[in-house]
Order: sequence, then structure tokens, then C-alpha cells
Amino acid sequence: MKVLKASDIREYAQSGTEKGPWIRVGMDTGGIAAGAKAVYEALVEAREEAGASIRIEKVGSLGLAYADPVVVFQCESGPPVVFGSMNPDSARELIANHCRKGVLLEDRVMASRDRGESLEGGEQLAILVKDTSAGKHGDRTEFFQQMIQDELDFYGLKSTIRVYRALDMGLYNKGVCLQLLPSRVTYGGVSGPDIRHIIKESLRGGTILEDLLVRGSDPQERIVLRNCGQIDPDSIESYLRADGYSGLVRSLTEMTPEEVIEELKVSGLRGRGGAGFPTWIKWSKTREPQADRKFVICNADEGDPGAFMDRSVLEGDPHAVLEGLMLSAYAIGADKGFFYIRAEYPLAVERVQRAIDQAREAGLLGENILGTDFSFDAEVRLGAGAFVCGEETALIASIEGRRGSPEPRPPYPSVKGLWGKPTSINNVETLAAASAILEKGGAWYSGFGTEKSRGTKVFAVTGKVRNSQLVEVPMGIPIRTIIEDICGGAGTESPIKAVQTGGPSGGVIPLQHMDTAVSYESLQSLGSIMGSGGMLVMDEKDCMVDVAKFYLNFCVDESCGKCAPCRVGGFQMLQLLEKIHSGEGSMDDIEAIRQICRCMQTASLCGLGQTAPNPVLSTLKYFNNEYIALIEKDKPLAKAGLDLSEEGASW
Repeated sequence: MKVLKASDIREYAQSGTEKGPWIRVGMDTGGIAAGAKAVYEALVEAREEAGASIRIEKVGSLGLAYADPVVVFQCESGPPVVFGSMNPDSARELIANHCRKGVLLEDRVMASRDRGESLEGGEQLAILVKDTSAGKHGDRTEFFQQMIQDELDFYGLKSTIRVYRALDMGLYNKGVCLQLLPSRVTYGGVSGPDIRHIIKESLRGGTILEDLLVRGSDPQERIVLRNCGQIDPDSIESYLRADGYSGLVRSLTEMTPEEVIEELKVSGLRGRGGAGFPTWIKWSKTREPQADRKFVICNADEGDPGAFMDRSVLEGDPHAVLEGLMLSAYAIGADKGFFYIRAEYPLAVERVQRAIDQAREAGLLGENILGTDFSFDAEVRLGAGAFVCGEETALIASIEGRRGSPEPRPPYPSVKGLWGKPTSINNVETLAAASAILEKGGAWYSGFGTEKSRGTKVFAVTGKVRNSQLVEVPMGIPIRTIIEDICGGAGTESPIKAVQTGGPSGGVIPLQHMDTAVSYESLQSLGSIMGSGGMLVMDEKDCMVDVAKFYLNFCVDESCGKCAPCRVGGFQMLQLLEKIHSGEGSMDDIEAIRQICRCMQTASLCGLGQTAPNPVLSTLKYFNNEYIALIEKDKPLAKAGLDLSEEGASW
């Protein structure tokens, strides 16, 4: 690629996406593990055999982990259609039937969550159907599919409107649901007699049935994930067509570093790595000191159990994170940046390195970027996979080639960081949001979220949930909406019992607080934290003592051992938990655990030791009866709300 000027970047943004039909295949680590490579190769092979003219692109994750491998198809007209749980055979079928004949794939097509409320704009060509309450009472999807087909035949519409069983409707426990295409009008709670009304009044009469209509679209708001699943992460041109590097052009050509920091202040962005420190203050504090050199670092050392937010962003949109890193460098006056990525993320490392190489070739890294006085370069440093290296001073030590263990603060890295120079460290999500903010403005970003917690947050929702996936929601949205409306609620027949947020540094939130709005303050008030975004769902069969033991065991394993409160306190507390768990504990052990927790919180050197007690304290706060039930072995266990029969016990 030639060296780009600001005008070239603006032209790319105005050109938009390439014209013509396309197919996109989610090729992140999760998609590849589920078979996306074979799906991609089958699509290419079938396209060549059919002589079809259609682009087939590799993209990052759409976030729909439960449906991997995921494929999106955009034909000449109409909205894109998403297909999940694909395999090489269904990929070939997609080319043969959908591409050439307009026939969708049964049991693989997924309904759009961007639901319509009008039938204007043309005749309906297809109906998706699914029994969203299917379970122990059976699945009525095929029965309703046949019923709809019979009614269409009765009205002479069978040859023009096809009926497909959907893989997912984006609706849960709302009975039989239908979505009409291409309007995306969606009906829920449909009964047998409703079928005739829908066909007669909606499909033939063009009338919306208000009593069945499902209003409201996906509550998600994709800012950090805006390009994931939409662009080719290996192509800088693809990022440029999606307005990529527009924020950099604006900043370097129209704004001073102080104005960039002011834009971040207006946005209200707080660090998404867990602590929630205002990003503009961190940038400002790093700009203030006089130094011959300054550094910026992208903290991509993601290590929480069940977390894959940062990995997905790096794999799906590496240029957005690189642009954010460049913006932070411009704001504070740095000329060098590092991506600190754990070596366990080889695909993320590969794509970030490719993005750096492409940006350097395009003149976006190096001397006098875009003809300005700003010079900057970046490189990747691999982490060995130590959880403590997510802490800033330990991360710096690791990059410098020393053992990755924390240092007392102050001085903070903004004053004395990498090689003793002022250094700003931001995590992946923060930098990806910063590039969007400098493109669209701080006021735009502050329009999302709550008064103190602005913008959006990415969560990796896993555990006993129906559809594990990556979600991005505006701050302030209730936890229940994330778990039930977006992810489908419980993944087993056992009811949801609690949600763990913040990973090993966070806490357990019980069912009675599921309507709590997500924000830094609200989660902290419940004894948990936002953390980097892990959200683990647990059901009634999960023992909370077991959960506390699991997270504490993780922290004990990951402790660097430098300070005694963390090294000794964590180990002692784990011994007490195992004693209680085995049925040999006493009430004195609970008090001893509380004392150790207080000691670790106040005396540990870094965040790992200071927050390791959180899962223990939160389970003691909300599920103390389970500890007591294990100590008082003769107490009726049902009283503790536990199912300790051999079939129901999880330990």
C-alpha cells in the first residue's frame, strides 16, 4: 500500500463497503475451534464449482459464540441473513440453494434481532418459526411449520412464501414465534388460531397484528465491537472503508493534544480493565511530567476464567485498538507503544502484528505521520500467561525483561513507568472505545450509559446460560436483561441462582439483585466489581462454597508470592475453605476467614491480593447458609436451599 495522506483516508471512508453480494465467515479462535476453516474452504470450493460471483471474506466474531461457526450472507438485495452451527455440507448447500435459488437453510437460519414494525416496502417472501418455550413439554416448531404451510396452501401462497425452522429467534420463553422476511416483523406467543389471522391479515392484508407483535429490538449497542464480524481484520483497506483512522486524522490535523484529552473528558470514558479510573485523567497525568521520552502500553493480558472480550476485539478489529493506542500517544506525547499480549492468544498476536505492519507500510506508523510533527511506532511483546501481569507495575516489569511482580505505588506509571519514563497503560476495550470517541465525538459517547458510568461495556457471558456469547450493552442496563433477554436465561432445567462478575477479583450477585443496573458503583455496592467483563452464570445446583474455593484457588496459583498477605493469607484461607467443604469445618473457621480477608484487602501489595477475598466475602454475605449447612452436617440441607442428593449435588 502507498503512504496515505489525510485525504486518502477520507476517500476510503466515503467509498464505504465494496458493492456486490458477499459471504462473511466468523474466523476468530472460537469460530475456528468450531470448524470455521472447513466451512470457509467448502464455501470457496462450492463457489468455484458453481461459477458464482460472490466475495467470501474472513471476519472476526459476531459475538454469537453459542452458534459457531457463524456465516452471514448478503445477497444483491434485502438485509443480510445470519446462519449458525454451519458445517461444510451446509456451506455447500448455502451456495447451491441460498445463493442461486434464494432458499434459506432449515434449522440454521437465525432471526434478526433488529425487528421491524411495518410491512411496507414489498411482499413477504419467507417465514421463520421456532417454539421458544421448547423443553420438557416438547418442541412444537415442526408442528407449527406444517400448520403454516397448510394455511399458505389454502390461500394459494405456498409457492411464493417459504417457511423455515429457525435456529434462534433472539426471543426466549415466549412460546411459538414467527418472523416475516424481509420486513423482520416478529410475532410472539402465537397459537394455532393465530396462524390464519397472520396469513390473512398480515401477509395478504398488510396489517400488523398489534396483540402479537414483538416490539423493541436488540438492547445491545455495539461501539467497541462495531467492526467485529463486519470487516476483514487482516485488511487495513477494510478498516479504512469502515471510517477507520478517521479519529486519528481528526486529532492530528484539527486538534491539539489537550483538546484530545478534553474530548475524552467529555465522553466520560473510564478504564475498562476493571478499576474504572477516568481515562482522561490518566492521559492528562501522563502528559504533565517533563521527560525526554514517554510510552503507551495496551494491556492485553486477559486471564480471567471465562473471559474472552479482549481476545475477540484484537482478533476482530486490531486496527481500532492500534488507532486508540496512537491517539493516547499523541495526547500524552509518547513516541513508542507496546501491545502486551499473552502468548496463549496466537491468533490475536498474529493479527495485531499484521495490523502494525500494514499501518507502518501506509505511513500511519513512523516519522511525521500524515505530514504532521507526530512520530510514533508500536510493537508486540508476549506475556507468558501470568495473571498478576495484568497489574500495571508487574506488566511493566515483564516488558523490561524482569520477573513479572508488582511494585509499591506511588510512584504511579504516569510518573515513573516503563524504563523509568512516564507511561500510560490502557486495556484493549478502552483503546477501541477511544478511537470511536475521537471519530464521533465525546458528546456522542456520553449519550450512552448512566451519569457516572458513561458509554457501553462488553461482557463475556458464560456458565449455566442458554446462549453463551459476547454482548455489548449500554451502562445502566439491568443484569436480568443481559442474562434473560439477550442470552436466553438458564441453560439447564435448574433455575439461575447467581451471577459472578469481575472474575476472581469480583463477587457473586444473587438472584434477588438481578434487576440491578450495571455500573461501576452499583456492582461495587453489591460486593462485586465490573472487572474486565467476565460474567459467569450459576444455577441452583452450584455450591457457593465450591465457587469461592475455585476462584480463591485460582488466585493462590497465580499469586507472585512477593507479599506475605497474598502469599500466606490466600493459602491459609484456601485450607479453611477446603476444611469446610469436606465437612470438617467449624464456625470459628468462618470468623478466621473473615479476618484473613480483611488482612489481605488492606495489606496486599497489588490488586490481585487485595481483591482475591471478594468471591469469598460475597458468598459469605449472600449464601452464608450454605457454609453453615456444610459445618452443621446434621442440619436439614434443604433449609439451606441446597439439593444435596447424589443426583443434584455438584460436589
